[in-house]
Amino acid sequence: MSTWPDTRIIDLLGIELPIIQAPMAVGTTTAMVIEASKAGALGSLPAAALSLAQLREALVTVREASPRPINVNFFCHQPPAPDAARDRHWKDLLEPYYRELGADFQAPTPVSNREPFNEAACQFIEELRPEVVSFHFGLPEKALLDQVKATGAKVLSSATTVEEAIWLEQHGCDAIIAMGSEAGGHRGLFLSDDLNTQIGLFALLPQVVDAVSVPVIAAGGIGDARGIVAAFALGASAVQIGTAYLFTPEANVTPSHHHALRHAQASETALTNLFTGRPARGIVNRVMRELGPINPAAPAFPTAGGALIPLKAKDEASFSNLWSGQALRLGRDTTTYALTRELAEQALAKITS
Repeated sequence: MSTWPDTRIIDLLGIELPIIQAPMAVGTTTAMVIEASKAGALGSLPAAALSLAQLREALVTVREASPRPINVNFFCHQPPAPDAARDRHWKDLLEPYYRELGADFQAPTPVSNREPFNEAACQFIEELRPEVVSFHFGLPEKALLDQVKATGAKVLSSATTVEEAIWLEQHGCDAIIAMGSEAGGHRGLFLSDDLNTQIGLFALLPQVVDAVSVPVIAAGGIGDARGIVAAFALGASAVQIGTAYLFTPEANVTPSHHHALRHAQASETALTNLFTGRPARGIVNRVMRELGPINPAAPAFPTAGGALIPLKAKDEASFSNLWSGQALRLGRDTTTYALTRELAEQALAKITS
């Protein structure tokens, strides 16, 4: 494929196309990662919802199918202190739904957990040596990050503000993902939890590009070739795409999520903390409408989802997280490989015409 106007990410990560398949904890499969990689993008495995044993199996599967570089993504949150009173208040708020659906309110609340990057995960990286390691919610402590970088892995992380981008560069990132507020899934914010600081990609991206010297990857609201062209015009060296890949047959989404992606309007997504305790963009459903998408009663990340699990089992569409970015109406049913190649070919044709 012809030369892109900025090849820094291609050169840095050793990939063919300046496209990163987003490491979505909801939706990503090894088949998606393999096909994105074969198409020339950077395939990405999300570690957040997997045990290290499961992650090992997934990485080995991808390695056997494709020799190309692979990205493994980890969360870097601080586990919250136990707060039984807050947990009880949250479950009490949900009690009317338990009664309506016939769920057992007295049963122990299921555990909803996500492990942050730790020494065990670092040993995993040292052993299996993925070419790229990316982080969400900042970066791990310096000693762990130094061990990751010592393996030769390139390090990426998400910034939702210019201040976060500068911090990430100062603390060792090789490239920065500028995450606009349009993006689906969890916000990568880590220096502040003020949602008023979250801005759209086209305002964020050029300011981040001007503020840092490392290459910048654009994420949020990019679903077709026009978005890729615009991102490059604003200084991006690559794009990260998530929601568009949820429309592929390789994606693993629930029937409710599958239906919502194909029928919701762009205006029907919102940032919500109900499902995990941390702001994330998803398609609005019943519980978001009735409790408000952001509710201060929701326990701290990642524990809020436990009390919703019995309700989700009874009514998946109304009580599950339907992650999606604002560009969902650009999504179309095609394979991961075809989507990746077509996006790149169409974008490059526009750039070079």
